[in-house]
Amino acid sequence: MGQTARTGPEAGTLSEVVDGVYAWVQPDGTWWVNNAGAVAGDDGVLVVDTCATATRTRRFLDALGAATAGAPVRWAVNTHQHGDHTYGNSVLPDSTVLIGQTAMREALGSDPLFEDLPPVWEPVPDWGDVTRRLPSVTLDRELTLHLGGRRVDLHHPGYTAHTPGDVVAWLPEERVLFTGDLIFHGLTPLVFMGSLDGALRSLEWMRSFAPDHVVPGHGPPLAGAELDGVLAAHERYYRFVLTSAEDAVREGRSPLECARGTGLGEFGDWADAERFVMNLHRARADLVGEPLDLVRALTDAVEWNGGPMPTSL
Repeated sequence: MGQTARTGPEAGTLSEVVDGVYAWVQPDGTWWVNNAGAVAGDDGVLVVDTCATATRTRRFLDALGAATAGAPVRWAVNTHQHGDHTYGNSVLPDSTVLIGQTAMREALGSDPLFEDLPPVWEPVPDWGDVTRRLPSVTLDRELTLHLGGRRVDLHHPGYTAHTPGDVVAWLPEERVLFTGDLIFHGLTPLVFMGSLDGALRSLEWMRSFAPDHVVPGHGPPLAGAELDGVLAAHERYYRFVLTSAEDAVREGRSPLECARGTGLGEFGDWADAERFVMNLHRARADLVGEPLDLVRALTDAVEWNGGPMPTSL
C-alpha cells in the first residue's frame, strides 16, 4: 500500500513495511532528499526523521496522517544532525517529543548551514518556513520507547561513523531497522563529518541486528537478504577512499589532486560522485591529525564537479 504526494517531478511515497511501520522514500535520494519513516503504536506515532524543507516535511506528515487515520505524532527521533533529516523538525506538532543523541543535538545547534548556506549547490535549497528545533530528550548509547504494545530501541554505535551522533531505530519483534545515513543504498555515501574507520565498523554492527527489513537514509528500502551485498559495497567504497587518501598523503597530494587523478571504477555510476572529494578530506584530516576544513572540502567538491553540486529541492 502507499500514499504518494507529488509536486512537479518530485515525489515521496509512504509504504507500509510491516503492519503499522512505514517508510517515506523520496526519489532520487541525492543531495538534501532523504528517507524518513514512522512507527504507529496503540497510543500514537513515532516519526523517524523529518525532511530538509517545510514543504517536503508536510507532504510526509500529510501522507502519514492519511495512513494512520490522523493518529497523533507523539514522538520523533533524528537519526543524525544533517539538515535533510532535521530541518523540518519545527513542522512537527509543538507537543511532539523530539529525541536525539547527545552529540547530534549539540551539532544541530551549531550547524552553520541552516542560516548561511554557501552557494555550492544549485539550485540553492530553500528550507521554507522552518526554525531550528533541537531534541528535548537525548540519549547517550541507547533508549527504549514503548508505543503501547510496540517496542522501539534506539541505539548509538558507541563511536563516530557517518557523524558523531548516529542513531538507528530497531524494532526487535518486527525486525525492522531504520539506519539513517549509515546506509546510502545505490548512491555515494557521505562521511566527511564522521569517520571512515567508524563507518567501516558500523557495517558489521548493523549486520548484527539480522533485520528482515531495512530503511536506509537514502535509496530504496531493503529486504534483509539484500543487506549483505549493500554493506559489502559500502565496505569496498570506504576502503577505496582510505587507500586513495593514504597514497595521497604519502605522495604529498591534496584531496582535490588525488580525486582528479583517481578513477572511481565500480563507484562511478553512483549519484553524487563528488562526495569522493569530501570523503578524501575527512580521511586526510584523520590521517594527519588535523581538523576538517569544511569550507575547503565543499569548494574542492565544486571544483572537481565543474560547478555547483545539483539539487532537486
